[in-house]
Amino acid sequence: MEQKEYTGRGITAAVLDTGIYPHKDFGNRIRVFQDFISCKIQPYDDNGHGTHVCGILCGDGRSSYGRYKGIAPECSIAALKVLDRFGNGNKENVLRAFQWLLKYRGKYGIRIVNISVGTTYKTRNDHDALIQGVEELWDNGLVVVTAAGNQGPKPSSITAPGCSRKVITVGSSDLLAGKSAVSGRGPTSECVCKPDIVAPGNRIISCSPGSASSYTTKSGTSMSTPLISGAIALMLEKDPNLTNAEIKMMLKESADDLGLPRNQQGWGKFNCKKFLSL
Repeated sequence: MEQKEYTGRGITAAVLDTGIYPHKDFGNRIRVFQDFISCKIQPYDDNGHGTHVCGILCGDGRSSYGRYKGIAPECSIAALKVLDRFGNGNKENVLRAFQWLLKYRGKYGIRIVNISVGTTYKTRNDHDALIQGVEELWDNGLVVVTAAGNQGPKPSSITAPGCSRKVITVGSSDLLAGKSAVSGRGPTSECVCKPDIVAPGNRIISCSPGSASSYTTKSGTSMSTPLISGAIALMLEKDPNLTNAEIKMMLKESADDLGLPRNQQGWGKFNCKKFLSL
C-alpha cells in the first residue's frame, strides 16, 4: 500500500522574524502579515532572514523547478515582523506579537509558532518576560519551536526564549563541532538540558527577497528551526488532534542518537521519515 505524501495542507505556521517577501514560492499562502516594527500593511522583508526561514518551512520550490522546496510546501504562513532591517528587535514588540497570536490563532488556524530569533538578555526581567511569553503560547496549545542560537560552543549558551523548558528548542546538527561549532548548548540557568533536537543548518539554500524567483544561502540554528516546524506541519496534517506535548515526545522517540552529550545534541538528529511513521 502506497504511503500518503503529506504537504502541510490545512496547517498555518506563524513565523516571528524580519518579515516576508512575497516570493513566487509562497503562492497565495501568506494568510496574514502583521508588522510590529513599522506598521506597514503589505508583506515585506528588509533583511531577508524571515523570507529564508519561511522558504525552508514551506516554500513550494516552483521557481527552482522543485530543487529548493521547503519541508511543508502547502503549509500557510502568518508572518509577524518583530525584527528590523538589521535583524534587531525589542522585548516589547515580541511580547505584542505573542498577544496577537493568542487573540488571532483561531481566526487564521495557527498551530505552530516558529521563532528563529534568540537573544542574550540584558536583564533578568527581560529574560523572564520572554520565557513567560512563549510558555503562555505553549500552555494555550500552540506548538512553539525556537532556535538554540549561535552563541556556542560554550556551555549555557542557549539564547532566550529557546531556554524555556517547555518549548521545542532546535540546534544545528552540522554546527556542533570544529571551527563552525556555533550551535547553542545547555544547560540553561535553570539546569535544563537543551537543545531538544538538532537538524541541518549549515549553508541552506532558500528564498530571498529582491525578485520573485531568487534564492540565497544562510547558516545557523535559525535555518534548522523551520525544518522542524515544517515537519510538525506535516504531522499535524496527518493527525490534527495531536497536542504540542505529544508532538514533542514523538520528536524525542524518532531522533537518531549522534553519541554526543545531551546538552550538545539534545535527543539527537531529527529523522523525518521515522517521525512521520509514528
